[in-house]
Amino acid sequence: MAAAQVLQSEWTKIRSVRSTVWTLGLAAVVTSALGGLISVLSRNRFDELSASEQLRFDATYISFAGMGLGQLAMIVFGVLVVSNEYSTGMIRASLAAVPQRGLFLASKITAAALLAFVIGLATSFVTFFLGQALLGPYRASISDPGVLRAVVGGGLYMTLIAVFSMGVAAMLRSPVLALGILMPFFFLISNVLGNVPATKEVGQYLPDQAGTKIMQVVQLPDDAPYGPWGGLAIMAAWVAAALLGGFLTLRRRDA
Repeated sequence: MAAAQVLQSEWTKIRSVRSTVWTLGLAAVVTSALGGLISVLSRNRFDELSASEQLRFDATYISFAGMGLGQLAMIVFGVLVVSNEYSTGMIRASLAAVPQRGLFLASKITAAALLAFVIGLATSFVTFFLGQALLGPYRASISDPGVLRAVVGGGLYMTLIAVFSMGVAAMLRSPVLALGILMPFFFLISNVLGNVPATKEVGQYLPDQAGTKIMQVVQLPDDAPYGPWGGLAIMAAWVAAALLGGFLTLRRRDA
């Protein structure tokens, strides 16, 4: 089967499963709504900040405060895209139709990643403009240095989170197991390692900790020893490793 046909087939699968589409919509709503709420709260307490805290005030990054919760839906989306076929048994029919397993996985990842990027980028822009409108006099402009990079980076971050989850799901082949590992990893282990002084140097190289650097405009002296694009590169390396693991698992194991 030609690559274009396989890609079209995978796109049809994604579009026909309501749960996968709804998770993307939920990611957009949660990210924008929570970011707007945090922006309002930040505006109301700006005068209470110390002079040094006001200098470190990152209006752009504050508007993305809901990204941490919104990525939960992106993780679910990535897991469902890959593992749904395993849980229903349809993976056997899919691999019988497309015996080239590398082509099969690449087409699935490509179709889902493109959709995640479109939704993620749109969400990032909406979240930014909403947050800045609610920040009032403390807002940033899209034309300010580093802001456009941060907003586009928000879309890239959401996409990479989804693709990383796809790679993990391809390795584990179970939605329950994949979510059971990814959720604690991102919402517990990563936060603990990133905030405890003894493990902070390790935590800053985890995918989400490194990836969020792309959304920061104000760089602090005590930040991680890499810049926004360096952080995104670290996250991309994690994604590549997960996809490689998923491919090797698919190639070596029976459906």
